[in-house]
Amino acid sequence: MKLKVVYRKVSDYIRHDLKEIVLPSSLPDPPHVVKRRKLTWHERFLVLKEASRLYAASWVRDIGPELRPNDYKKQGDAEPKKQAKDTEKEPSVLEDLAVAARGGMETLRPALHRVYMTRASNYKDALASFIKGYHEGVQQVMQNKEESQVPRDESSDNSKKTT
Repeated sequence: MKLKVVYRKVSDYIRHDLKEIVLPSSLPDPPHVVKRRKLTWHERFLVLKEASRLYAASWVRDIGPELRPNDYKKQGDAEPKKQAKDTEKEPSVLEDLAVAARGGMETLRPALHRVYMTRASNYKDALASFIKGYHEGVQQVMQNKEESQVPRDESSDNSKKTT
């Protein structure tokens, strides 16, 4: 009898607890989450195709037009360089940081330093402009007070003289 109980407990441990210890299951989804259906093989292929197209496009942006001559053969040799220079503009801060992040910490540190120095400079200029405007506003208020107090003082002086 005791052997059956021990066997059952060991088998239950192996079947349930040990499996959970070795391969833990994730927490169940909350009740409001709707599970998506599984994709068909054709849909998976389309997703893979689109992802690879986007990945290749990201590399093409990094390579530049001079290393992709097949795209520009229709327009001629001189025109692509002109068009590339005309459409080329200064990279945004986000693009600059993205390129620097690809280069690693050595290139990211100066880029971040440049961003923070630019932000600090803009903040300093904005603060100086605010202080200057604030002082001008205070001076205007003080002048208005002085102008309004001068006639009152004269009228009070006149009233004292007449009495």
